[in-house]
Amino acid sequence: MREKQTQPVLIVGAGMAGLACALQLHRAGRAVRVFEASDGVGGRVRTDVHDGFLLDRGFQVFLDTYPQTRKLLDLEALDLKAFEPGALIYRGGRLHRLMDVFRRPASAWSSLTAPVGSLSDKLRVGWLRMKLLNSSFEAIAAREDRTTESYLREFGFSETIIDRFFRAFYGGIFLERELRTSSRMFEFTFKLFGRGSATVPANGMGEIPKQLASRLPHGTIQLNQAVKTVGIDSITLESGERIQGCATVVATDGSAAHSLLPSLQRPQSEWRSVTNLYFAADRSPIREAILCLNGSGEGLVNNVCVLSDAAPSYAPEGQSLLSISVLGLPDDHQLVDQVRTELTAWFGPEAASWRHLRTDRIRRALPQQPPNANAPLSTNEAGVWLCGDYLSSASIEGAVLSGQHTAAAILANCGTQ
Repeated sequence: MREKQTQPVLIVGAGMAGLACALQLHRAGRAVRVFEASDGVGGRVRTDVHDGFLLDRGFQVFLDTYPQTRKLLDLEALDLKAFEPGALIYRGGRLHRLMDVFRRPASAWSSLTAPVGSLSDKLRVGWLRMKLLNSSFEAIAAREDRTTESYLREFGFSETIIDRFFRAFYGGIFLERELRTSSRMFEFTFKLFGRGSATVPANGMGEIPKQLASRLPHGTIQLNQAVKTVGIDSITLESGERIQGCATVVATDGSAAHSLLPSLQRPQSEWRSVTNLYFAADRSPIREAILCLNGSGEGLVNNVCVLSDAAPSYAPEGQSLLSISVLGLPDDHQLVDQVRTELTAWFGPEAASWRHLRTDRIRRALPQQPPNANAPLSTNEAGVWLCGDYLSSASIEGAVLSGQHTAAAILANCGTQ
């Protein structure tokens, strides 16, 4: 038994779940080796440098009130830049302000008069905020689960505010406007937004996994190492090299896990997709760190954000970086021109001159989370451990919790050195 404990735990995947698992095992004194098929850590949380701009792979934010992840990270070192608690909603040819008036009381009048719902709807938003801030995460997890759309209707919200606000705002979070996602996930995120802020690290979302990776011993993570097969205590790389360990963790997304382990009993992961377009502008059309939402019910664009308004380091001096999210994977043919045309209606003729930087078509952007989805945090099938946000909540927090839960289970099963 002692000999087996000296062998490393083998982790396939250096995304947030794999890194959280590796870090907890390392802190408990266990040897760890992490194998990552790509050229960097982070999985879906990556940032690229392009022409002096920082381009996250899809529009992403970090909620600074994630309960477990905030304990794991050095938030001060990340230099988080916050967005305003609210949104500008495009409707009727102009942008209307809808804010969290508890934190931005000066915006009370503009929020109350915004044509996105009745006065009763807006009072209900305050009621819902109070209810969820006073609910523990455990209480939320224990509540009856249903679709978010059904939940909002039962709470008494009108079709107007559901269509003009919730579909767009949560479309950007859940990557679907039908609001079929679990109401527990809705309550969880709504509570976090009420307690804190949506943020980005000053140097891009990729700094989050890089910080975790930096705490592991040099050489622990091996990049560009695709794994071909996995066993209970060994893996075989695409190169044919076989590596022995004391336990194996598959910390990939659900689809990749099924490719490595075709006999998995769990059903295949279903995915939400998104297309993200980046544009450079000589000046910001918003000049404010706030999300713009499409409340018109028409067009391709779901949400727009000038990332450099929140984090100036995302763009070179004298430039602004716009991130535009289009749900799904629309045909690339003339997509850039279609988006520019739409945004000209939002922001005026200057949008026609914005320089297109990159389009990311992200097929596996977010695992679907329907009501009453089984969420074991981690699981062991045929002796191989699995972790990832598809086993928890579809979020950075869910990935971290799943990785940590898996590490704790391995330590309980194998003991510590």
